[in-house]
Amino acid sequence: MAGWSCLVTGAGGFLGQRIIRLLVEEKELQEIRALDKVFRPELREEFSRNSQVQDASQLPDGVHTELQSQSKLTLLEGDILDEQFMKRACQGTSAVIHAASVIDVFNVIPRETIMNVNLKGTQILLEACAQASVPIFIYTSTIEVAGPNSYREVIQNACEDEHLETTWSAAYPYSKKLAEKAVLAANGWALKNGGTLYTCALRPMYIYGEGSPFLYGFIDHALKNNGILPHNSKLSIVNPVYVGNVAWAHILALRALRDPEKASSIQGQFYYIADDTPHQSYDHLNYALSKEWGFCLDSRMSLPILLKYWLGFLLEMVSVLLSPIYRYQPPFNRHTVTLLNSVFTFSYKKAQQDLGYKPLFSWEKAKQKTMEWIGSLVERHQEAVRTKTR
Repeated sequence: MAGWSCLVTGAGGFLGQRIIRLLVEEKELQEIRALDKVFRPELREEFSRNSQVQDASQLPDGVHTELQSQSKLTLLEGDILDEQFMKRACQGTSAVIHAASVIDVFNVIPRETIMNVNLKGTQILLEACAQASVPIFIYTSTIEVAGPNSYREVIQNACEDEHLETTWSAAYPYSKKLAEKAVLAANGWALKNGGTLYTCALRPMYIYGEGSPFLYGFIDHALKNNGILPHNSKLSIVNPVYVGNVAWAHILALRALRDPEKASSIQGQFYYIADDTPHQSYDHLNYALSKEWGFCLDSRMSLPILLKYWLGFLLEMVSVLLSPIYRYQPPFNRHTVTLLNSVFTFSYKKAQQDLGYKPLFSWEKAKQKTMEWIGSLVERHQEAVRTKTR
């Protein structure tokens, strides 16, 4: 399949940009189409190298840059809910990596927005692939499609054969669950040119690394609170995964689906993606990555989980009662209490066996790179403080 091309949605995001940086090294890849609603100026500069970003109303050709390879990189800015735009983006493409998503753990974003982007956007993209005869579709799912459903339930080193599924109706896990089901059900679709669509989904654990929006939020909060990190997930045990390793898993899935000898065992499958990051709580991960810079965990007593769970339920009821006149955003709810206080770990053996997945980055390397980034945030904060006091 010489002279192939790949479309990556969400290419300007935390994960998407890493996928792009790895894709440029792929053999015989003639064009990468990087799609997002908008690219940050610094990322646009990195990707485009003085090239003009392609207007969404134009057919994607001609606007490109060379990034360490012979691949042409085309930047596309547009709305994933724009059906005509998505059809043009897919035209002439050999594969799609669908990493675009609205991620909202704390229910801040309106439910309709999340459902539209995560579910409807995925359905529109699948239809566009069928019309444009794109034979490969890789979906970035999430561990949240599997749960956790109860903080009392212990799930350790689970695998794909256990068929775990979230029962929460919260917009993010619910939309991702339905979108993943749509992607896997689309495996085997007939394409317009008579070919067949082959799909798979990747379920990464909680993703950390330099540029992580969640980690940034925790560090920013701590910088404004004398270096004290929140300590809300004392009893959780999870196996986080470094962003570079998640991006690498996407490349391997793409290679496998393009390989006739491997593709048959991968089509219509989902895979848990983890690495060798130690199993620990979310709080202890944050601490391990930031302690070198003087951060510490909040040592104050916290509410018992059972009490916090039912308090979350009461806050949900208050939000519902006030909804006709006011949009009240509870600080936490039953879903977030469960998410932050569960034992919930997974094996990546199936990805090893089928995709040949092996983490590119060790825990030590991932930790080092993330700590350096956190150090830059600390320095930026200190400089801002000095500027204010002058």
